[in-house]
Amino acid sequence: MLYNTQMKKLPLPEYGRSIQNMVDHALTIEDRAERQRCANTIINIMGGMFPHLRESPDFKHMLWDHLAVMSDFKLDIDYPFEIMRKDNLASKPETVPYSNTHIRYRHYGRTLEVLIKKAAEFPEGDEKQNLVALICNHMKKDYISWNKDNVDDAKIADDLYELSEGKLQMTDELIRLMNERISLHYRPQQQQQQNNHKKNKNYKRKY
Repeated sequence: MLYNTQMKKLPLPEYGRSIQNMVDHALTIEDRAERQRCANTIINIMGGMFPHLRESPDFKHMLWDHLAVMSDFKLDIDYPFEIMRKDNLASKPETVPYSNTHIRYRHYGRTLEVLIKKAAEFPEGDEKQNLVALICNHMKKDYISWNKDNVDDAKIADDLYELSEGKLQMTDELIRLMNERISLHYRPQQQQQQNNHKKNKNYKRKY
């Protein structure tokens, strides 16, 4: 018995060995017109294997590229598109540049650090206070998700002071705004739980 592991390696395994055998057969056809018809049939079968991609604008082009790859670019037919070059298969994509920016506290993330610096530049007033309150609540949420423990306001106050380079400080007024925001956020959920509790009580069977 001949196992797949003993057979020729497939250049595009996603199409399976049956499609590869069709491509190999097309390479043996001497008549050019017949070879072209065979290639068109193979493309139709390949397209039917991925119907969810048919709406893609370059779907057909991709199929003909794949046919060329499976034939090792030796299939002499009239391609309806400009086919990719063989040497492009060996080329490596450009290296994606990664940011080397130092993040002081990874559980807060770089975005929050940038937001704190922007908030420090805001002119004094209600808008700045509300923004800082929002930032502090977000810091508490990030800290808890990382540490899995409760965090007190003193810890957030220290981190806020450090990340803002001493420009932002947690005050009693800021704590009040933070609590107001938390109350506004959770009130609908608490009210819904109360409504569900009342509804369940009304549907209890009485004996």
